[in-house]
Amino acid sequence: MLTHVDLFSGIGGFALAAKWAGFKTVIFCEKDEYCQKELKRHWPTIPIIEDIKDFDGKKYIKPTLLTGGFPCQPFSTAGRKRGKADDRYLWPEMLRVISEARPNWVIGENVIGIAHMVLADCENDLEAENYEAVSLDIPACAVGLSTMERHIWIIAARRGKHMEGRSPQCLSGLKKTQPCFWGKNNQGIERFPGIPDLPRPVLYRSRKGIPYWVERHKAIGNAIPPQVAYEIMRIIAVIEKNYGD
Repeated sequence: MLTHVDLFSGIGGFALAAKWAGFKTVIFCEKDEYCQKELKRHWPTIPIIEDIKDFDGKKYIKPTLLTGGFPCQPFSTAGRKRGKADDRYLWPEMLRVISEARPNWVIGENVIGIAHMVLADCENDLEAENYEAVSLDIPACAVGLSTMERHIWIIAARRGKHMEGRSPQCLSGLKKTQPCFWGKNNQGIERFPGIPDLPRPVLYRSRKGIPYWVERHKAIGNAIPPQVAYEIMRIIAVIEKNYGD
């Protein structure tokens, strides 16, 4: 079974991509009340740990995959870009859980601003924990989404004899610094092959009568594009099936 530990879960973008790719999410970690409601609504049987600082990775030893879109505020151009000096800098907590849980694979996600601040440190931290890491810059439009929003994806594979044949370098074909396209969807917009053809979201012009408008707006703004995560997970799933223990 392909298992998935989901940190900084938000409204479940990584969990949705994991479901598409054949992974079973076993635990969430999310403190926002509105996001917790959404997670419980869509995944009612999966427990939620509220605070990353209370997450004991030793209770979830060796999952196939651990993901986390750790808080972007320390690196966002919309903020003060205080980096490690920001009290919302929680990469060290995610690294602690990785060290405790020892997943086969790690996927981290953040805004493009991290590239010139702490990205190299994140990669070095993973290397020190005996992971081989690469970072990919993939825009959302690469999978047919109608936005140029860019995300940095940190992908790492655990080293060891049992991991022979598993390497994040197999994902190098995804590495693009400009919009990257594979095939076309049914609207004629180019995208990766194999992505589920999902309907475009409805864009509301008025917030009148929409419950939890502020919370929803914030949650969507913090969400990952699951279609990109799916492409990475899909390749990981193939590797795990070919080189499973």
